[in-house]
Amino acid sequence: MKRTVGAPRSTTEDARSAHVSAANDLVNRTLAQHGLASPAGFGGATMQDTLQSMMSKLQGMGGAFGQSTSGVTIEGMLPGSYTCSAGTRRYRTYVPKSADQGASGLVVMLHGCTQNPEDFAIGTGMNALAERHGFVVLYPEQSRGDNAQSCWNWFSIGDQRRDRGEPAILAGMTRQVAQENEVPTGRVFAAGLSAGGAMAVILGETYPEVFSAVGAHSGLPAGAARDVASAFAAMAGNGPDLATPVAGTQTVRTIVFHGTADATVHPMNGERIYQHALNRGAAQTLHSDASGSTGGRSYQRKTVTGTDGAAMLDYWVIDGLGHAWSGGQAAGTYTDAGGPDASAEMVRFFFETDRGAV
Repeated sequence: MKRTVGAPRSTTEDARSAHVSAANDLVNRTLAQHGLASPAGFGGATMQDTLQSMMSKLQGMGGAFGQSTSGVTIEGMLPGSYTCSAGTRRYRTYVPKSADQGASGLVVMLHGCTQNPEDFAIGTGMNALAERHGFVVLYPEQSRGDNAQSCWNWFSIGDQRRDRGEPAILAGMTRQVAQENEVPTGRVFAAGLSAGGAMAVILGETYPEVFSAVGAHSGLPAGAARDVASAFAAMAGNGPDLATPVAGTQTVRTIVFHGTADATVHPMNGERIYQHALNRGAAQTLHSDASGSTGGRSYQRKTVTGTDGAAMLDYWVIDGLGHAWSGGQAAGTYTDAGGPDASAEMVRFFFETDRGAV
């Protein structure tokens, strides 16, 4: 039945209008709680679907697989804090006994959303590798006051540029810890999972003089998003084909891991990190493809080697792996024991240069 302008609304129409309005308010409040702004252009008719999708992806950016490690302490992981004009963040450092005569390097490990340094250390097993190879591990901790889900703000314009936001904080923190532990020049690296992987890529682009190589597991390319709406689009695989390079920077050596069954950060993002780095790399390179199986999972691998014999790019696609750290420890969150050991492969890649491998 056609309703004339100004005619009384039916009870059903009023209920639906109130429901849509309530859903709209709920989305806005939920985003605010997660340190995000409401994306423009979302209409009331899609609010319920939008909320469900957003909450699912926010929760999926880290922390669902495995038991909570909140409150867990790990022997040898020492607390610290770093402050600069861009802000303050706490961190943990792990200095292995094998580094008593001098650290072989420094690996910065950036956790995913809802995770913490201890959780990430347990899940990746990086401290055991540090003991074996003599490098220091730095675990920055995202503040819930800066992101309610403890996500690194990779999608925020203010956290994608040199000398601003989280890149400035993390780079300054890294310099401080490297100096305190007398880490050799050229032996500082960053790696992360999901939001942490996206931030690791940003650090490589904004501070190439600090980070000699980066590792991104289930992450996204730098510049893939500029706000909340584009962040969810990028996570769904609908981001730009190539993230816009940060002006005045160079591409550092990069290793990428991504699972084909990742339903949180679309596998296309791993390909985009690889392509972005490849397109900005040196012309004289050797490309090789390989495939294999380990830990019950098959994988495809692309390697790009420079003229110095060191791998510039190492891209692993793991068949059947979801949004989880490949070859990780079950005691940590967002890990999968199957497949290649991402931690060991990243360490190999970081230190396997013309100065010799660990």
